[in-house]
Amino acid sequence: MNGLTDVEALTLDPDLRNIYGKSGGDDFFILNELHKARGFRKLHIEKAVFGSSLEILHAVFFPQPAFDLPIFGVDIVANPLGISAAIVDLSPVRKNLPSQIEIELMKADIPDFEKVRKLPDWGDIFSSYVQFITPMNTLENDYFLKLVDQFMDILLSYRDSIKPDPNDSSISYERLERQIYYCQQQKLNDKTRNVLTNIFGSDWTEKYIEMVLFDSPEAIL
Repeated sequence: MNGLTDVEALTLDPDLRNIYGKSGGDDFFILNELHKARGFRKLHIEKAVFGSSLEILHAVFFPQPAFDLPIFGVDIVANPLGISAAIVDLSPVRKNLPSQIEIELMKADIPDFEKVRKLPDWGDIFSSYVQFITPMNTLENDYFLKLVDQFMDILLSYRDSIKPDPNDSSISYERLERQIYYCQQQKLNDKTRNVLTNIFGSDWTEKYIEMVLFDSPEAIL
């Protein structure tokens, strides 16, 4: 949480915060950290390990709608052969990204990754600067991690330069509606749902998705 001020922990049902178990002889665990800070209603970091076959790092920073901030998101999926998929983005919560964010992203040092992956059908929530790749070697792994740092630095620097709009302003409600749409689209990700359902069953999976991964922010204003 470097660079964030006034970070406070968010409460979460212990059954959903840290999950341990076995499936088919393999150990698995999911660890969650949830916080909030100035400008962000929820900072969520999740690490999941499923035996020796799959490891996932997932992070999404949801802004408070009164702040003109994009949604920061990063996912890294690894198997025994290495990182199979990695994505990072600053996703807009209006029609376009804030102009200053866009200027900084245009100046960002974005590598020419060898294997760029196709976005999913529900991926209209991402910006034109999204990077969705399969790193081909350790050098590209390092490039991607440095890119994550760049995106984070751009976000936090901009956060520190702005003040919130009134909660009941039309622009805050516009951002709220877009954030709700972002969550709705993310819930269409069948890969996440299928991995969790195979281990935990559909009822627990839906509860976890709705309460931890992509909770609906309707009531926060």
